[in-house]
Amino acid sequence: MTTTLDRARPRVEAGGPADDAGRGSRKVFFLVMLSAASALFLYPFVWLVVASLKPRSRTFADPFVPWPHPFAPENYLAVWDAAPMLAWLVNTLIIGVVAAGAATLSSAFVAFGFAYFRFPGRNLLFGSVLATMMLPAAVTLVPTYLIWNSVGLTGTQVPLWAGNLFGSAFYVFLLRQFLLGVPRYVFEAARVDGASYLDLFWRIAVPLARPALIIAFVFELKASWFDLMKPLIYLQDPALYTLPRGLKAIVDQFYQGGDPKWEIVLAASVITTLPLVVIFFFGQRHFVQGIATTGRR
Repeated sequence: MTTTLDRARPRVEAGGPADDAGRGSRKVFFLVMLSAASALFLYPFVWLVVASLKPRSRTFADPFVPWPHPFAPENYLAVWDAAPMLAWLVNTLIIGVVAAGAATLSSAFVAFGFAYFRFPGRNLLFGSVLATMMLPAAVTLVPTYLIWNSVGLTGTQVPLWAGNLFGSAFYVFLLRQFLLGVPRYVFEAARVDGASYLDLFWRIAVPLARPALIIAFVFELKASWFDLMKPLIYLQDPALYTLPRGLKAIVDQFYQGGDPKWEIVLAASVITTLPLVVIFFFGQRHFVQGIATTGRR
């Protein structure tokens, strides 16, 4: 029964001004939090760029000032004079693309086999593949070196990418989970039409798994691009150095000379980091799509 007090009390309908104000407040709150988190994560890179544009005497001065003062862009010219950065950049790009392509393709083959074929012991075998992720890289460091040394490939760039031809347990897991989301009748219909298993892989699995393949490629490209351990072990010729190995050589050279030129080291660090930032900027749509759809498509 409606009373006079009930009739006098204002009603707030769903979707009314109060709900809109609440949603607006939550949106502003999340935007503020995202902006703060973005600034927190971007600060180290901004500091690196700003410090690389300062003269040596001011490299570590005013760490919270977001612009270089005084401005010293000649640091980047000094980098090219101090080391063959272009050759190292080309080496890094070639090795990174080959390593990422090899890891992505080989892992996709294995993942397709685990996702499509049904055979006894499949889950046990897949679990064994995943168990290799628990093995620290340091455990296989010496045996791997002895293998490459026995075939005479130490001192070359081959060990930096050839191991990826055998796939990666993480990428196998990632791609298998994606392919399990593809309806099986799609593959069976192609088999009825006479498609081979290789056709199923190239014409169906690869196009449908493109977002996940992009994720695997970008992850492995990043891992290879910033890898220092392998170049440090296998490369002795400066002409074959990658950017991280070359950056280590620059630091060692300045320390041995007793004159740590940090402005040149920081400029070289920016040159090392910037290409991947650009690659992610242009490929972020595919990268984010792959992250969002992997495991549920």
